[in-house]
Amino acid sequence: MPVSPNQRLATTALPVLASDLAGPQSRRITLPRLAAIAGVAGVLYLGQEVFLPLAIAMLLTFALSPLVTRFRRHGVPMTASVLITAFLAFSAIAAFSLIVAGQLSSLATELPKFQENILTKLDDLREQGGDSGLVARLVDMAGAISAEIGQVFPSEDAAQPSGAPMKVEVVERMSPLDALVGLVMPLVSPIATTGLVVVVVIFMLLEREELRDRFIRLTGASDLHRTTQVLEDAGARVGNYLLIQLLVNVIYAIPIGIGLWLIGVPNAPLWGMLTLVLRFVPYIGSLLSAVFPMFLAFAVSPEWSALLWTAALFVAVELITSNVVEPWLYGSRTGVSPLAIIVAAIFWTWIWGPLGLVLSTPLTVCLVVLGRHIPQFELFDILFGDEPVLAPHARLYQRWLAGDTIESTFRAEEALEEAWLADYYRDTGLPALLLAQSDWSRGVLTTAQEERLATTALAMVADLQAVVEDELEDDENVDEAAGQGRRVLCIGGRSGLDDVAAAMLGQALSADGADVASHPHTDLAPSRIAALDLANRTCAVISFLDPSPSRTSLLHVRRLKRAMPHLRVGVVIWQAPEALAEDDGSKTLPVVDPAKVQEAEAMGADFVVTDLDAALTEALSDAEPRALPQQTLARPARSRRAASRKPA
Repeated sequence: MPVSPNQRLATTALPVLASDLAGPQSRRITLPRLAAIAGVAGVLYLGQEVFLPLAIAMLLTFALSPLVTRFRRHGVPMTASVLITAFLAFSAIAAFSLIVAGQLSSLATELPKFQENILTKLDDLREQGGDSGLVARLVDMAGAISAEIGQVFPSEDAAQPSGAPMKVEVVERMSPLDALVGLVMPLVSPIATTGLVVVVVIFMLLEREELRDRFIRLTGASDLHRTTQVLEDAGARVGNYLLIQLLVNVIYAIPIGIGLWLIGVPNAPLWGMLTLVLRFVPYIGSLLSAVFPMFLAFAVSPEWSALLWTAALFVAVELITSNVVEPWLYGSRTGVSPLAIIVAAIFWTWIWGPLGLVLSTPLTVCLVVLGRHIPQFELFDILFGDEPVLAPHARLYQRWLAGDTIESTFRAEEALEEAWLADYYRDTGLPALLLAQSDWSRGVLTTAQEERLATTALAMVADLQAVVEDELEDDENVDEAAGQGRRVLCIGGRSGLDDVAAAMLGQALSADGADVASHPHTDLAPSRIAALDLANRTCAVISFLDPSPSRTSLLHVRRLKRAMPHLRVGVVIWQAPEALAEDDGSKTLPVVDPAKVQEAEAMGADFVVTDLDAALTEALSDAEPRALPQQTLARPARSRRAASRKPA
């Protein structure tokens, strides 16, 4: 629950950490870094036979480590815990593979029986669709699939047409040794890879502590805290992702298998198991798992009901899983943005094929965890992470530069759901203006950009006026608000950016119950001061974003006090919170020149402050105005002509 404005004025403001404002620091993408990434990708692609089993083994180790730890907590020795865990895990995988293979074999013998139903539906589609191009293409595609099925799996009752030439196949005689080699060699590679994965997983589980120590020594023995945090974060994120995703997929696959069996789709257990595996593929896994069951539902009977029921089954289970099961089971995010998951899926599929598609999300999670804790890998966190890479004030400044009032207001309203308006201006709005002032001072912000930025920012401030009314209604002590009875004038110092800062200050004062009028810097011209209605104001505040405002600009203090001696006139020379940096961390924002604070006080200012909390306190203070000090500037001697005009 945020602190109310009244409580904020009565207490000392808490220090703002620069890390909270600046957000993660970005790293520049250089040609050597791009070359290094391309080189690593090439090595992974060329060394697929080596790195793919190691990646699978590493991810299985992450997933099985919690089970080994649980056995260890019950007093089971380390070696026994690892062997029991590996036996259970790989037995389950082997049983799963055997069932899938058996189901595929059964399906291969049944496919030719569905050709007649497919042809019947194709004729119906041709009659109903007429000359429609889409229907014709669908019919042609289904016909091609049916023809391929007929060629690959010929029907047993397909008789040789009478009079047709007999097909003759030339079979080359092979020696027993050649036949044995042809039978065994295709099986050697997958069996060897599987055995390698099993052995590597067992040894990784046995030597977890040793591997951890070696990784710490290799990457950062001088920073044990950071390296340990990397290992714990990576293990927790990847392990939780794999286990929870497996549980979600099981919950998803069971009703799919049962539903397909009730509908009458052949080999329903096969499609349930394939659904369990394919849902590890991000976003498109559910769609891929539904394609072949829907085709079989299309082919299993001459009617359309089976196809409609199958589609409804997948849609219903997907909606329930996505909206109920996954939000309930996922206690934490993977830390990877949705777009990055898709891009990573494309990349790892290109590198390692279908297995890379399944492994893409956990591998990308590991890269993001490395980038989050190790500066050398921060590029991956910026590209693939789900955390904002621009600080809120930098993002707001960028939206102002683009002239986007809608998104600026939307972001502000989103932040104001958890913060008070004055706090948002202090931590985000005013720092964004200081970024603009810094660019203006460096000459990189053109006049046209400055005008558009000021217009956009003022429009955002105007849109947030409704927030002031909401805060006044929510404040339980609105009758005793610090601003009650105060009539304050907020004026920009010398530019359109100063006008925006004055408007923000005025709106923050309004949220405290004060009667505030905000004016642009052009109203400080001598010919327009009379229009400011100074007689009905208790305080006037001039805002400057320039850390060293000119003496000419500060002279407005004397003009206002001469016009209305009863008026308290203050100056705000805005300064960012300490150590606040730009989004790239290349330079810090300038600080206020202490000489300018003294100069403003010498001009007769009743108060000179540099932050919003102090400005609110002083603008609503009951203090009496200071007397205007005597002019201390040395003036040149009068000319003889002026002296001759004196009366005798």
